[in-house]
Amino acid sequence: MPLFVLTCLDRPNSLALRMATRDAHLAYAGARRDALKLGGPLLDEAGDMTGSLMILEAADLAAAEAFSAADPYRRAGLFERVEIKPFRVTLGQL
Repeated sequence: MPLFVLTCLDRPNSLALRMATRDAHLAYAGARRDALKLGGPLLDEAGDMTGSLMILEAADLAAAEAFSAADPYRRAGLFERVEIKPFRVTLGQL
């Protein structure tokens, strides 16, 4: 199955919204560990969370977009921008 990289950038000054929605997001992602191969927050220089990066195995781009659309972070309006791109591992392994 193909892999996709989801790069999700938070809206400015939205750390409180991220923290309020974090448990729901982690539950959503955790229930999909068969498809979600890697995930975690993007950080600024101070170490504060400013976005998310996920590597997802999905049947196609539409399935990856559906996964993203149902994420509690996205449903709460946390993200300013979401980019989903096909991905192929060249070095290392998941």
